[in-house]
Amino acid sequence: MQRPLPTAQLNSRPLARIAPAALQLALVLALAGCSSAAVPEAKDTRAPTVPSGVTATAGSSGTVHVMWSAATDDRAVTGYAVYSEGRKIKDLPATTLMTDVVGLAPATRHRFTVRARDAAGNVSAPSATVTATTLRATAEDRTPPSTPSALRATPDGSRAVTLRWSAAEDDTRVTAYDVYQADTRIHTVPGTATTAHVTGLRPGTAYAFTVRARDAAENSSPDSAPADLTTVPSPGAPPNTAPTRLAVTSAKGEITVTWTPPDTGAPVTHHELHLNGRFATTIIWGTTPPPGRATYTFPVQDPPGTRYTVTLRAQLPDGTWGDFSAPRTVEVH
Repeated sequence: MQRPLPTAQLNSRPLARIAPAALQLALVLALAGCSSAAVPEAKDTRAPTVPSGVTATAGSSGTVHVMWSAATDDRAVTGYAVYSEGRKIKDLPATTLMTDVVGLAPATRHRFTVRARDAAGNVSAPSATVTATTLRATAEDRTPPSTPSALRATPDGSRAVTLRWSAAEDDTRVTAYDVYQADTRIHTVPGTATTAHVTGLRPGTAYAFTVRARDAAENSSPDSAPADLTTVPSPGAPPNTAPTRLAVTSAKGEITVTWTPPDTGAPVTHHELHLNGRFATTIIWGTTPPPGRATYTFPVQDPPGTRYTVTLRAQLPDGTWGDFSAPRTVEVH
């Protein structure tokens, strides 16, 4: 057993007197040492770079979609401000590189700029000015475009995807296509385009995208069939363990979920069901689960028209929870 170290014995001889001059010198040196150890951090006075690649696209008679490329900063960009005619109209977080400006006058030319800011309050110079002319109002048009078809998703590295689809049709004309991820609009392109490049994704993550067509009267088509994509994982990261081929349907006050469990090398007996990003329940098989596709049905009491975004994840053999599936959105009937 290790014994405690002995306490040092005090020197029984009297302490020597310190001359006043030596004492003053020691005090000065001590103060100098303290002051040099507490150097204040330099104040951040450098503004972020100017946002580049700014574009503005009119999607209807009252909306314009503004996009830009990320600015940089010697520390970190914390947000962006969007200006219309020189007046700030939106403050956005640093993770947002696009926004819809709504409530605009029809058939009018609008000008937009973007500025970046950092945590110290430094603001970049305005970006180059971009313009977009809103479409003429067509309030009598109540017919939505047809549904875009043949949506395909192609990964572009680990943080981006290129989407392609076949054009929709409209009784007047399609003015914009809106890209949705988990029932949230994340991107807009002009009605003449049938491709979109989505950035800011996470490596090794399952996503599902849908596209809607829109006309000048703000009529939107139904969602296209979803296109699933798992981004390329980071180097050295484990393979994705998300359930695949998730399908969700609604009928007579209940929702049915069907999926293919991940291949983990052992039967998957537990799945977590999440609704709108929140844990809802754990699906447990008391015996060996059936091979192939799995199905689970649960009741809902929400009024018709309520929308849910559904995701699943499986419990792995080591007891941890795997990756989330690509989401599916369903409307209660």
